[in-house]
Amino acid sequence: MEYIRCGNTYVVRMDRGEEVMERLAELAVKEEIRLAHLYGLGAADRLTMGCYDVAQQKYHVKDLTGAFEITNLTGNITCKDGKPYLHVHITIADESQKAYGGHLNTCIISGTCELFVTVLDGNVGRKMDDIGHTGLNIFDFAGE
Repeated sequence: MEYIRCGNTYVVRMDRGEEVMERLAELAVKEEIRLAHLYGLGAADRLTMGCYDVAQQKYHVKDLTGAFEITNLTGNITCKDGKPYLHVHITIADESQKAYGGHLNTCIISGTCELFVTVLDGNVGRKMDDIGHTGLNIFDFAGE
């Protein structure tokens, strides 16, 4: 992974074989990012993504292997228990342009991944949802 900072935005390139979530976490720790939004695109060949079932309060997870274009990667970085908390979704397309999407767990880059991570002023934490009882870690505006 290589990156530069342009104003409040990190312009990031990930290369073949790198895992997106690991590298984003490394960036957040190294640059002390406490609040940001991100988006990107690229190519991947191995992914694990899920779809959350609110009623069952669990993710239905799928592993995908093949040639995929990352048509959209979007998410945010907040903090939970003093550490970076990444919430990232992805949409990919296969060779026949069939799209898949969901909550990103892992993503191995096959070609490159180009990301923009924009840092925001302030702190937003995470807490267990005790209002809607969804089982999700939701925004905590009391901060971290």
